[in-house]
Amino acid sequence: MKKIVSTLAIACFGGLIALTGANYIYNKSNKEVSQVFNQSTASNYLLTGNTGTSGLTQDFTMAAEKSVNAVVHIKTKSEQVRNLNYDPFAELFYGPQKRQQNFSQEASGSGVIISNDGYIVTNNHVVAGADKIEVILNDKRSYEGEVIGTDASTDVALIKIKETELPFLTYGNSEQVKIGEWVLAVGNPFNLESTVTAGIISAKGRNNILDNNKKPIEAFIQTDAAVNPGNSGGALVNTNGELVGINTAIASSNGAYQGYSFAVPVNIVKKVVSDLVEFGTVQRAYLGVSIQDIDSKFAKEKNLKNLKGVYVNGLVAGGSAHEAGITEGDVITQIQNVAIGSFSQLQEQVSKYRPGDKVSATVIRNNKELNVDVILKTMDNTTKLVKKSEIVNNSVNALGAEFLEVDNTELARLRINSGVKVGKMTAGKLYQVGIKEGFIVTSVDKKKVSSVEEIKNLLSNKTGAVMLEGYYPNGVRAYYGFEL
Repeated sequence: MKKIVSTLAIACFGGLIALTGANYIYNKSNKEVSQVFNQSTASNYLLTGNTGTSGLTQDFTMAAEKSVNAVVHIKTKSEQVRNLNYDPFAELFYGPQKRQQNFSQEASGSGVIISNDGYIVTNNHVVAGADKIEVILNDKRSYEGEVIGTDASTDVALIKIKETELPFLTYGNSEQVKIGEWVLAVGNPFNLESTVTAGIISAKGRNNILDNNKKPIEAFIQTDAAVNPGNSGGALVNTNGELVGINTAIASSNGAYQGYSFAVPVNIVKKVVSDLVEFGTVQRAYLGVSIQDIDSKFAKEKNLKNLKGVYVNGLVAGGSAHEAGITEGDVITQIQNVAIGSFSQLQEQVSKYRPGDKVSATVIRNNKELNVDVILKTMDNTTKLVKKSEIVNNSVNALGAEFLEVDNTELARLRINSGVKVGKMTAGKLYQVGIKEGFIVTSVDKKKVSSVEEIKNLLSNKTGAVMLEGYYPNGVRAYYGFEL
């Protein structure tokens, strides 16, 4: 019995060793196969999509299919006036000469349907100055678009078509977008309809892109998805087919894609759209501070312990920050628990709120962290929300003149097609630049005007330089430029 038990024990022990060795070899082999599989998956990932929690490779087809049906092609047409070279001697010998020439200017871009009843987001620069907007759906149906409102500071515009039961994109969350994440750019580059390109998020919070705008709100998402002229106003979507940005600009030395494109974050877009629908204009809030980004040299100079946040080097008297108790020398590190690391990130967070909203700001003062409640205000240090009609009236009032319709007899005598006459004047912008009563305005910023309502609409959201062209009753032509 002892021999049998001993033999059995040896046999079991030997079997156990054999099984352990086999299991080790099997696991090692399996691990190597998994590594090869993962490498293969990684390779597929670069071409087709990301790997979900299920471990299966996800491609971009679902996101692309959702997006192309909700992205539209926008074609615009505007009537322009070209000034011809005027030769008084030719008129003396050959009779009246044509002084202006009318022509049509056409352009195109993209837009994103955001509701089933026809609201469409695009770029302000796509529809600015357009007399006619044509919206073409992916299924080739065509509609006339109506501008609901525009915002030059973010380069966002909202238009609408008369249709229901439309496919639309749902909003994602641009704050949750991560660098390295896959995204698709969908639009109509070079009039190539329904084009989808893929890339990754290259950076966030980019600014100094809209350098032609005097007061831009910039916190762009940078991506390497191919974007070209015609993509403006199109969708930047994540792999779930959610809208995370509106493609707006490219960085290029030749006007075509060179690897750098920029999109307005959808969280900013949501706020702008909401304001345009409710008020016709954007309700812009300001913190009332001047800001300095922090680098290692600046931190050493100011004895700051770390590089987080933005440094407050000035305050607007009576502004939001000043009244909340923020002081010069404070470092703002968070707004509503969202980390702030640059001026553009601060702009992005504040731009999501309206005047009158209360936000929590985290600041570092004397190397101690404080939480401060801030009531946001307008640039005029009020919490009043305004409607578009009020802004239009304010813009016209700032000119210091009433405008009158011009009768056809006077238009015929001056050989012009349309215009608006300057009536009674006060000490406003027009008086300051030397315009006299009776001056007939024929165009504002090269766009012809034919009614008082038109000149009001052209000045509704206007900021910066304005150019007026027109004639005096004696036939003398004049140009005037000023700032609003």
